[in-house]
Amino acid sequence: MKAYLEEIAVQIKDMGAVEALTFLSQKFAGQITFSTSFGWEDQVITDLIFANDLPIKVFTLETGRLFPETYYVWNRTLENYQKPIHAYHPDEAALEAMVSKKGPNSFYESVENRKECCAIRKIVPLKRALQGNKCWVTGIRAEQSLNRTDMSNLEWDEENQLIKFHPIFYWSLDEVKAYIKKNNIVYNTLHDKGFPSIGCSPCTRAVQEGEDFRAGRWWWEDQSKKECGLHATK
Repeated sequence: MKAYLEEIAVQIKDMGAVEALTFLSQKFAGQITFSTSFGWEDQVITDLIFANDLPIKVFTLETGRLFPETYYVWNRTLENYQKPIHAYHPDEAALEAMVSKKGPNSFYESVENRKECCAIRKIVPLKRALQGNKCWVTGIRAEQSLNRTDMSNLEWDEENQLIKFHPIFYWSLDEVKAYIKKNNIVYNTLHDKGFPSIGCSPCTRAVQEGEDFRAGRWWWEDQSKKECGLHATK
């Protein structure tokens, strides 16, 4: 697998984001998908895919606890591009059992409870969304998290047994913002209110000056535990 990844990495090395996405959409025809949570980076990639009519399925995880601002961006994005964004929901029985037993906000009580909630609302639906695909496109950028600086724009996801590609991995935040402004792309206004990373509303707060990029996610937990598991590496 390492040799296969290196071969693809060489092929896309000098390609821009659109060219690389086009190449991969042809190489993995019908088996490439992009996950969006409607943040800055994801809106850029959604535009790259939809504006260039690339055959890449776009999906989102509808956890049931998103911000109103996120739903607004979702609706506006559908209106602007007139292309589907597939929604994956938590398993109804699993969600009902958890909330019935532990209440709606059990994630505040322990890391274990929070991980259980993330698993039901995000990890399990993600696995359904990725099923049958060979390439998963994401909006990860290198500067976003300490745990992500050792990654590259192309990697093997052992957990989900597929290739992950991050087309704007080497972009700076300023480049992301400039693209959004230039192309008049709708974005989540929470970004203007101190929310660099936006997830479920009960688990996300604004970041204070000098705080880490992801300090607003699961702020009641230890810094080293601040990943939900969607992009965990082994």
